[in-house]
Amino acid sequence: MIPFTNRFHGHGSLRYVYTNGQVIRSHLATIKYIENSRRNKSRVAVVVSKKVIKNAVYRNRIRRRIYEYIRPILNEFENNLDIAIIVTSGETLTISHQELNSQMDKMFSQIQTHKKH
Repeated sequence: MIPFTNRFHGHGSLRYVYTNGQVIRSHLATIKYIENSRRNKSRVAVVVSKKVIKNAVYRNRIRRRIYEYIRPILNEFENNLDIAIIVTSGETLTISHQELNSQMDKMFSQIQTHKKH
């Protein structure tokens, strides 16, 4: 899990990112992000809909897998970003750890403010 200061609080912040953020799409997930100059740290939310996975245990497992990917790279963002990761495929639950990481790497490399390794 990521620290409390790096997580979203309330639906208003998410709604702002949904309506005003830039979008990156893949077959597994959609990333919406926007720069937030009011914050001194980047924030991340992972959203898994009941339409994608009915079982709460599996939705939470997907959420934990993605947070585990995010945790080491969270401090590498140049600007303070608000990032919402919307999972759009139930396949995220069953793919291997390496495949999930490579798909997420492809998506995060498209964010212009992300530092290159």
